[in-house]
Amino acid sequence: MGNMLTVTVEFSYQGETHTLSSTLDLDALMTQRGGLPDFYDWLAEQHGIGPYSYQYEVLLSEEMLFSDAQGMAAEFLEDGRFDAEGFMARWHREQVVNVLQPIAVRELGVSDLAAEPALLRALTAAYRLGRGE
Repeated sequence: MGNMLTVTVEFSYQGETHTLSSTLDLDALMTQRGGLPDFYDWLAEQHGIGPYSYQYEVLLSEEMLFSDAQGMAAEFLEDGRFDAEGFMARWHREQVVNVLQPIAVRELGVSDLAAEPALLRALTAAYRLGRGE
């Protein structure tokens, strides 16, 4: 199951109530961009609202609600709020583990790096050093 999330904003503009809603594929966004976009900008773009319009300014003034989280994203959704920073940090850690786990199995016979936190920290440090991080 992938990481999905629905974002919704409701606002009044020119006497009409507008409800903008989009479902985001968080895995695709993280892979393509290395992080998540500004959700207001994303939602405006998906609904054809330009960043230099009064409608965009009204959109920004309203609270954004998140719902229908799937995958790991559900752990970061509470009462309509989404911890994007927490999600991104965890997503990046999971990507590193996905790279390291097959190596740990092949070279060390360790089938679950989560059960070996010191080894996971050492392999993660070596991985990041190799990437120049």
